[in-house]
Amino acid sequence: MIFRRFAAPALLTASLLALTACGGSASLNPFTWFSSNGVEEVALIPEGGFLEDRENRELVADVIELEVLRAQGGAIIRAKGLPPRLGYWNAELVPENFEKADNGVLTYSFRISEPRYRTQTGRPQQREVYVGHFVSDIKLQGVRTIRVVGTKTSRSARR
Repeated sequence: MIFRRFAAPALLTASLLALTACGGSASLNPFTWFSSNGVEEVALIPEGGFLEDRENRELVADVIELEVLRAQGGAIIRAKGLPPRLGYWNAELVPENFEKADNGVLTYSFRISEPRYRTQTGRPQQREVYVGHFVSDIKLQGVRTIRVVGTKTSRSARR
C-alpha cells in the first residue's frame, strides 16, 4: 500500500523529469510530443496532377451517329464514331462541366485511344466504334440538348 501511495508517483515524476532533460529535438521529451514547431507543408498532389489522371486519349475524328435511349431511371447516350484508321480502342464519352448542363446543353467528348502500332486505313464500316453512357434522371433535369463532340464533327440530340 505504501508503494502505491508514495513510490509510484515519485517514480513517475522522476522518469518524467529525466525525459524532459533530453534535448528539445529528441522524440523522448514528452513535452514536445504534441506541440508543433510551425506548419510543415507537404504536397499531397504533385504539380500537374497524377499521371494516371491525365487524359491521354484524343477526340474521335467524326461523330457519325447519336441516339438517346430512354432507360429506367435515366437515359443511355449511344454514339458511333469513325476514327481515321483501324485499331482504335478504349472509347468513352467523357462529360464536360462535371456532367452539368450549360444553358440546357449537356456536352460529352468522344475520347478514344490510338493504336500502339501502325495499322491500315480499312473501310469505314470496319473502323466504326460504338460507345454508350448512362445518365440519371437527376442529371437530366433542365437538359434540352445532349451534344457529343469529335474533332471534325459533333452531333446533338434534343429531348
